[in-house]
Amino acid sequence: MRTLRLATRGSDLARTQSGAFADALQHATGVPSELVIIKTQGDRVQDVALADAGSIGLFTAEVQSALLDGRADYAVHSLKDLPAEQTAGLRCGAVPLREDSCDWLIVRPSAFEPARHELPIRAGSRVGTSAARRVAFCKATDPACRPELLRGNVPTRVRKLAEGQYDAILLAAAGLRRLGTDLSEFKVVPLPYTMWPGAPGQGALSIECRADDDDTFGLLRTLHDPEAALEIEAERTLLRALGGGCGLPLGARAELIEGGIRLMAAFGPTPDRPGAPPLVRAEVEGADPAAVAAAAREVLLAPAGRP
Repeated sequence: MRTLRLATRGSDLARTQSGAFADALQHATGVPSELVIIKTQGDRVQDVALADAGSIGLFTAEVQSALLDGRADYAVHSLKDLPAEQTAGLRCGAVPLREDSCDWLIVRPSAFEPARHELPIRAGSRVGTSAARRVAFCKATDPACRPELLRGNVPTRVRKLAEGQYDAILLAAAGLRRLGTDLSEFKVVPLPYTMWPGAPGQGALSIECRADDDDTFGLLRTLHDPEAALEIEAERTLLRALGGGCGLPLGARAELIEGGIRLMAAFGPTPDRPGAPPLVRAEVEGADPAAVAAAAREVLLAPAGRP
């Protein structure tokens, strides 16, 4: 029996996500997979913020190269890490069922103040994150907090919090859930996407294969979730319309409603938008992903005086 080669990063989360998908694929099709571990630029560069490191493809380019040069048959990506445009020579075989798309604020008990603002942390708290979106949201939501650079995989970030290097950290709920991370020594505050939307595609996976590999594509398609794919299409269409990668200070969450799609988005300041407010929000409804993305873009850019 053919064994598929699955390209993945070597982090705990990447291997867990890839292993879970491989198990589900074998259960659905009878075809096994073996992991091909790829080290990416994002794994090597740990001392700068993602936006400073050139975040487009930071965690995916080398994995995609393994597909293109034939070292692997398919790859499992955290969808939010992918460039906004589809890479030439590849195609998405599946977007599986989506996990929780929210961020969690994880707080040391000594810094937890439940009555204070939308972020229940004491004034001046050091909040660890590497994402431009989370930095912008922190500053807009609680100007007294102090966002500070936090890099490393999920266990490393949680360890740094436990050691007291930060008062709180921000992480995607999906990764924490998939890893089953023990957070019992901390206060965990889920941040609802209606107030604090995650990165476009957060909580979802993209399963890629070569564009000319119809056999692998057909196998992957057995685990495709059309509803999750429609949500992601709206979020990433907005991302493309704003010209950014995963370093853009944009949060977006789409959900299917009767007759169409609702898209909620929040956009922080960027260098090309002088005078823009600290955070602009949009909530629009439309018939399809392209319509809601176009409407959201108009709302998000209007305060900066752009059409």
